[in-house]
Amino acid sequence: MRIGELAARSGVSVRSLRYYEEQDLLFSTRSASGQRHYTEDAVERVTFLQRMYAAGLSSRTIAELLPCVDSPSEEASDAALERMAEERDRLDEHIAELVRTRESLDVLMATNRAHRKTLRSATTV
Repeated sequence: MRIGELAARSGVSVRSLRYYEEQDLLFSTRSASGQRHYTEDAVERVTFLQRMYAAGLSSRTIAELLPCVDSPSEEASDAALERMAEERDRLDEHIAELVRTRESLDVLMATNRAHRKTLRSATTV
C-alpha cells in the first residue's frame, strides 16, 4: 500500500509516517518512481508506535524497545522491560517535579489573594 493509504488506515499523518521512517521505526520499499510502499503489517506497526508515543516514550526509546517486537526472545523482553521501568522512573521524577511546581504556584496564588484582601481593606477605609 502507498503512504496515503497507510496514513488513512492507521489514522496517522503522512508527515508522521515519514518521520517514523527517518527514525528507523518503520520501513518501506520504493517503487521505480520513488513512491513508498508498505506491507499490510505496517498498519499494526504504526498502531504499536502510536501506543508507545502515547505512553510518553521518545523515538530513541522506542527504537531501543523494537528488538523485543522484531526479534522476540526472553533476553529482548527482559531488556525491554528494564528500559520501560527506567522510563517509568523518569516519569515519576517528572511528576514529582510538576507537583512541587504546582505547590509553589499555590503559594504564590495564596499570597496574591492575601494581598488583594489588603488592597480591598485599604480602599474601603
